Amino acid sequence: MAHLLDDETLDSAVIDAAHLGDIRGAWGTLRWRQLWPPRTLRGRLGVLAAVMGPGLLALIAGNDAGGVATYAQAGQEQGIRLLWVLVPLGLVLFVNQEMAARLGAVSGVGHARLIVERFGRLWGAFSLGDLLLLNVLTLVTEFIGVRIAAEHLGVPSAPAVGVAALVLIAATLAGGFQRWERVMLLLVAVDVALMPLLLLAHPVAGGAATTPGALTHHAGLQSAVVLIVALMGTTVAPWQLFFQQSATVDKRITPRWLAYARVDTALGTVLMLAGAAAVMAVSASAFAAGGAVADGEDVGGILAAVGSHLGPGAGDLLALLLFDSAVLGAAAVAMASSYAVGDVTGARHSLHRTPRQAPLFYAVATLVVAVTAGAVLLPGLDPDAVTVSVQVLAGLLLPGATVFMLLLCNDTAVLGPWSNGRWLNAVAATSVAALLALSGMLVVTALYPDAPAVGVGAALGGAAALGLLAVGLSGVRRRRRAERGFWTAPAATPQLRLLRRPVVVLGVPRGRAASPLDDERAFWRTPPLAELRRPVWTAGRLAGMVALRGYVVLSVLLLAGRAVATALRH
Repeated sequence: MAHLLDDETLDSAVIDAAHLGDIRGAWGTLRWRQLWPPRTLRGRLGVLAAVMGPGLLALIAGNDAGGVATYAQAGQEQGIRLLWVLVPLGLVLFVNQEMAARLGAVSGVGHARLIVERFGRLWGAFSLGDLLLLNVLTLVTEFIGVRIAAEHLGVPSAPAVGVAALVLIAATLAGGFQRWERVMLLLVAVDVALMPLLLLAHPVAGGAATTPGALTHHAGLQSAVVLIVALMGTTVAPWQLFFQQSATVDKRITPRWLAYARVDTALGTVLMLAGAAAVMAVSASAFAAGGAVADGEDVGGILAAVGSHLGPGAGDLLALLLFDSAVLGAAAVAMASSYAVGDVTGARHSLHRTPRQAPLFYAVATLVVAVTAGAVLLPGLDPDAVTVSVQVLAGLLLPGATVFMLLLCNDTAVLGPWSNGRWLNAVAATSVAALLALSGMLVVTALYPDAPAVGVGAALGGAAALGLLAVGLSGVRRRRRAERGFWTAPAATPQLRLLRRPVVVLGVPRGRAASPLDDERAFWRTPPLAELRRPVWTAGRLAGMVALRGYVVLSVLLLAGRAVATALRH
């Protein structure tokens, strides 16, 4: 088996033999030689249990400390009126994460490496820089969440932060993908078990929709836009794309198991949205019953208000949810950073390797956790302003990350028969257009606070329509090129020649022959990236990417100015 894995390493984009072999998940093992799922329901559920993990972790970890704080703030300020926002966000979230899982399974390499190899080191450096900046700040918010939750529960905050950091480091350094995933899924189970918070809230639609605190602290269009962008940034975070693709690679999921990976992603999406709705409804119910705290960004005040108006049990449960979500989010964000650095540097980066075999990989995870945990304990840090600002920053950086994801998923040299279909391009393009329009509203209202909401809203709709039209046309061109043989499947490797049988594809009954397309999709892997011709950068595409980059930089600078002004006011 070892020499066959070496052959696949040479004949595909996979660069580390640790990313090939049996799938050893937290809930089961799937042998490398197993080519199709069992015919029984029990057997298929066993396959799902073995494959499940990356989607659940990436998505439920998205409801991290910053997410809980943002949903609670939305519930306080807007009641349950923003619950509808979770529906389109859920669709965008599933589409983005499904693309990440598909890229990982088909290519066998992480997102950062694909950007470097297909678009060059400059764009790879931009993407890695954005990711590391956002990840470090996000880790700060995770430990802020640990500190606030500990204080609410009456536990000394400094020891709580230190213990949480040590547990995360120990779980990572212990080595072994299966062991690490079991620890993470235990945290997921605790998170899901705390979701009955929604049952304690008993939200009243009329009262909760017009809470006393609504729009009193953050009056005007700008604050409403900030809140919506923050909701987007915390629900669909850039680090989730990098993490799920790399976790899919590290778990050794291949194209023939992608149907189960999609179920994993769909379940994670549903549970994440359920948790977000629960927190938002609890907060809305609490403030509808008893009024608002002085500061809408005061997470500790929100916890106290929930405990005061819905009972101490509700407040303590929300604090426990905040603590568990913070630890889970910190683990996933730290791992996303390690995977990305390994992708760009070419160093070994796998949990299947020991710290001695992959020193840089484990060093990055340990360093970012230790530094950010220490930063949270420094005096003078405004935790609430940092938390909201980081979620808004995630929303501003998301369009750039999504654009690269969209380009890669339409790169037929990389994905071959797994390239995006028209409806996936339409949803992804709409989300990018909406995010750009919302961030544009944020920029305009920051410069001109009295800007008319109707005009800015019309710009939002126009940008979304243009985005749909542009990507729709490019999707037609891409499909036509693919139909003309723009990509060709690589010659069968020795491994595939050995494995090919009359029926080898996921979902095809053993009594029926698979079609050539089914067989091709089941075994198609991205060829070695060095052998692929890079996409041609037309003048229009280059100008668009440069404009997007400049726009994001401008938006981030304005956000930083707003954060500084808020800090000075406090």
